[in-house]
Amino acid sequence: MIMASGGARNRSGPQPTDSSLTSAKRGLAFRTLDAAGYSGKVPEFPLPASTSDELIGSREVAVWETLWTYPQALVWAEEAWRQETLAEFCRLKAIVELSPDANAALVAQTHRYKDQLGLSPAGLKENGWKIGAPAAMEDAPRKAAPRRSSSKARLKVVSGGGG
Repeated sequence: MIMASGGARNRSGPQPTDSSLTSAKRGLAFRTLDAAGYSGKVPEFPLPASTSDELIGSREVAVWETLWTYPQALVWAEEAWRQETLAEFCRLKAIVELSPDANAALVAQTHRYKDQLGLSPAGLKENGWKIGAPAAMEDAPRKAAPRRSSSKARLKVVSGGGG
C-alpha cells in the first residue's frame, strides 16, 4: 500500500502573513474587515429551538446576536453557508458556558469552530482575513513603512574571513 506523505496541511509550516515576501510572491492578499463591525440585519437563528433547556436556548441566541456585531460578520453575511456553522458554535458555546460538567472534548470543539469562523488569530489567517485599524487609529499620522527587501539582499560580504 502506498501512503501519501508531505504536502500542504492546515497549520503545517509558518502561516501566511500580509507582510511576508513569500506570501506576496504567491499573490496572497488578506481581506481587511472593517473594525467597526457589521451593522446590517441579523439573520434569524437557523437551528431549531433547543428543547432540552430554555436557558441554553436563550443564551445561544444572545451569543448569535453578539457575534453579528463582529467584523467577521461582514463575510458571514456574504457567505450564507457559514451561518449554520456559526449557529452550531453558538449552541455549543452556550452548552459549555452553562453546563458545569461540560467535558474537555466540547471545549476543544469550540476552539475548532473559532478557527473555522475566523474568531481566533489563527482563524483570521486561515480564512485570509485581517481586521483593519479602528477609525480613530486611521486618522492618526503614520510613519512610512520601510521598504522590505529579500533576505539575500540584506546579506553582507565580509572580506578576509580566514578560517
